[in-house]
Amino acid sequence: MDFPSANFPITESSEPGKSINSVENFVQGEIFADIFPQMPALTPKKSIKQEERELLSKLPAFRVIRSTRRKRTLHAFRANGLIEIHIPDRLSRRQEIEVIPEMIDLVLKRENKLRKSDSTLFEMSDQILREFLPDFSERPISITWRSMRERWGSCTTVDKTIRISDRLNSAPEYVIRYVLFHELIHLRIAGHGDDFRELLARYPERQRAEAFLEGYEAGTVGAPDEILVLPPIYE
Repeated sequence: MDFPSANFPITESSEPGKSINSVENFVQGEIFADIFPQMPALTPKKSIKQEERELLSKLPAFRVIRSTRRKRTLHAFRANGLIEIHIPDRLSRRQEIEVIPEMIDLVLKRENKLRKSDSTLFEMSDQILREFLPDFSERPISITWRSMRERWGSCTTVDKTIRISDRLNSAPEYVIRYVLFHELIHLRIAGHGDDFRELLARYPERQRAEAFLEGYEAGTVGAPDEILVLPPIYE
């Protein structure tokens, strides 16, 4: 029995004498749709300003300092609570945005290695009490790091708990010990009168520690490390 021919378009094959029905191709496409890769939708490329705004929203506070004298090296360290990233001036804005997350990540990893625990603070307090306050019978119940932006430390005399600002976690030990010593005195004396200052004077590195706190370079340990070298930058 003859069937009327369907008006299906015919696609010519690359091989002579052969043709491929486009409907057949369409049906095969449906059959094998589950194994065909899904092509991602095309999205417009972000501008540098858009990428910069996204970085600022996701990363801790930082600033970039360009230097004409710097050629291939990058420095990153924390100063005054802010991560500073020093880069060669010839880096493009696109290159700058690309290296910022890597540099910040290196700084945070280095800080985590240096980070002191709550138990370390407690051990420090025992040493300080034996060394500078041997006449004290008062002892802290707990000493913890806390997020404090306005104060270096605090002490609650009633429950004998002490909190130290986490901004000082990577500060030199003599600074942490001084702030801790200050708060340990508050276990007995609530105010900052003559009796308090007399005890505080027992700390031998008091002036040095206070000078550090006034300048607030917490988190910077010694000179900044050279932590990344760029491949050659071509003009």
